[in-house]
Amino acid sequence: MEFARAEYIEKLVAKKHNGRIKVITGIRRCGKSYLLFKLFVNYLHQNNVHDNQIVQLALDEIGNAKYRNPIELDAYLRSQIERTSTQYYILIDEIQFVAEIKNPYVNDNTAKLTFIDVLLGLMKLPNVDIYVTGSNSKMLSSDILTQFRDRADEIQVYPLSFAEMYEKYEGPERNAWLDYYTYGGMPVVFSLQTHEEKSKYLSDLFLRTYLKDVVERYQIQNDTSILEDLLNTIASSIGSLTNPTKLANTFLSKKQVKINSTTISRYLSYFVDAFLIKQANRYDVKGKKYIKTPLKYYYTDVGIRNARLSFRQQEENHIMENVLYCDLVRRGYNVDVGVVEEYIRTDSGKNTRKQLEVDFIVNQSNQRYYIQSALSIDKPEKRNQEIASLLRIPDSFGKLVVIRDYIKPWRDDNGIVYVGVEQFLLNKDITRLF
Repeated sequence: MEFARAEYIEKLVAKKHNGRIKVITGIRRCGKSYLLFKLFVNYLHQNNVHDNQIVQLALDEIGNAKYRNPIELDAYLRSQIERTSTQYYILIDEIQFVAEIKNPYVNDNTAKLTFIDVLLGLMKLPNVDIYVTGSNSKMLSSDILTQFRDRADEIQVYPLSFAEMYEKYEGPERNAWLDYYTYGGMPVVFSLQTHEEKSKYLSDLFLRTYLKDVVERYQIQNDTSILEDLLNTIASSIGSLTNPTKLANTFLSKKQVKINSTTISRYLSYFVDAFLIKQANRYDVKGKKYIKTPLKYYYTDVGIRNARLSFRQQEENHIMENVLYCDLVRRGYNVDVGVVEEYIRTDSGKNTRKQLEVDFIVNQSNQRYYIQSALSIDKPEKRNQEIASLLRIPDSFGKLVVIRDYIKPWRDDNGIVYVGVEQFLLNKDITRLF
């Protein structure tokens, strides 16, 4: 099954010939290579670019192992673009495979050569447009961006959104959400037929690709089982507030494993760098400040999350919250989880502080939205519970409740909009709901 990935093609096309290196990042197997080497190449062909103008190189293939040396890589690429009168497009897959080596031309053991040196050198050629993919966010750390001298644009690719999947979905429409919140958005999943095939693919993807990548990259010797347990714990608690100390206590109480919070924090950063999970920071709406801890973690793909738990914990409310978070981030919003503090008087006459959660605070430019994820609001007390935090936010930005039910969007007397999750995910523009 082929997916158009139209929004990503639009981003690539918009950045053509902008004098910058286009870096396509994202979790492995989400479709980065397909996007660049199939869809983007097709676009180039349709716009009269010939094969001899397109230099393609996949560095994760053993046949191209010699080009993981930056000197060999540079020599090869320059040999392919010898005609100065021709416009070339260089497409490199999995650029992070290029090793850092000692510069053999200077008498300084600290002098290194990396893929950055190669790309910056090629970028100076007026007839070359460069596109690379990478599966680890460390390649775009602040240090590396500094080395790029602000000459790189990141385009982050995500697993298929619900809208992308829905466009090609071949089953009954009302089953689309069921399949999506069960199996997620990894493109290969939708070419498989049975639950057993999909389950095995997702489980193997975790163990043989994601976990293996983290272990090898950070040279973790003895803690593989701890990494798995930690990811299982995160999977079981999506949508729940946590922190490294709390997770360390969980390991001690439930696993009788002593591991300090610093180590857990480091392992969590590895998972974030590998795009396996995303960290959502907590924001105090009234205090207008970030709260350092606790925070929330979400899986980049809910299918991977579900497979980690052998599809045993299918709490639709938590999975729905995970899907909404990732979809909002994919759309380019800055997304935090929120808290609204208020003081209430107890029966004894004392004032006590109470914290009410806002599932998502969504920001983009000068726009802001407050969004609650609710499985159902069929009873008045349930609805009141879900909107309690929204009613206490002292500003006029849009407030939205996304519910599981398929409904016609409506607005209550407080200006709060209610919409079904499928309609929300299929609606590209939040502003249309207000």
